[in-house]
Amino acid sequence: MKLSVSHVTRYVFETPVTRLIQSHRLTPSRCANQRVISWEVNMLKAVRGAAFRDGAGDWTETVSVDGPLDAFEIEVTGEIETEDFAGVLRDHREKVPPSAYLTPTARTWPSQPLRELAEDTLAPLDGRPAIERAHALSNAVADAVEYVPGETESLTTAAEALEGGKGVCQDQTHVLMAVAQMSGVPARYVTGYLFSAMPDHISEASHAWAELYVDDLGWVGFDPSNRVCPDDRYIRLGSGYDSQDAAPIRGVVSGGAGERLDVSVKVRDIAASEQQQQ
Repeated sequence: MKLSVSHVTRYVFETPVTRLIQSHRLTPSRCANQRVISWEVNMLKAVRGAAFRDGAGDWTETVSVDGPLDAFEIEVTGEIETEDFAGVLRDHREKVPPSAYLTPTARTWPSQPLRELAEDTLAPLDGRPAIERAHALSNAVADAVEYVPGETESLTTAAEALEGGKGVCQDQTHVLMAVAQMSGVPARYVTGYLFSAMPDHISEASHAWAELYVDDLGWVGFDPSNRVCPDDRYIRLGSGYDSQDAAPIRGVVSGGAGERLDVSVKVRDIAASEQQQQ
């Protein structure tokens, strides 16, 4: 599938800031699952700093802007060709060992209800293939945490999301990571884009899912929000130990007080759009 992306992130500051520094992971991953045709990240007045591929295989770039600054806008545009490998991440070069993703963070820290969810899910599957057990964990999370926007916050933990029984893709991903890790399965948080042509398909400005390390397959993606493994509708940007670590945009500002964030994302199927125009 050939997809086009238009992603605009705009910060508006209540009072001007004197300096802004950000770290971006806004470039698609290099892997067999996707091939970049064209990709640009544009920012007015920004000075681009260091750019490198980190140990997890993700492209990171730093930028800075001197103020006074009332607003700052990042525009991402590009076209990419994707392929469906049933969620298996192929030919993605990285140096961080899978075992590093067994360590929880504050957002994926174990709780007794999380442990019970993992044990109750996997107990009937003792001796079954690892991929079957991974699918079972993802489905159990989808059942336990209903997708309902507005019920959680950016700092909500996996334990809190499970207790409340409602959340968004970030919460479902954290819960899946938590139950996987306490079951001895390395798990990490993945950010990217999702093309959705179906009215019942869940898609957010910055979609998120988990990757679990499955024996004999390597890293495999699981999206509890949509009860699927990522296919050719998904564009992978990067990964991390939780939503904060994997965030496509992270930064700090000097001066100023308060900000408003506006995000607009459009993902189109290029072939379908061309057919409609004919």
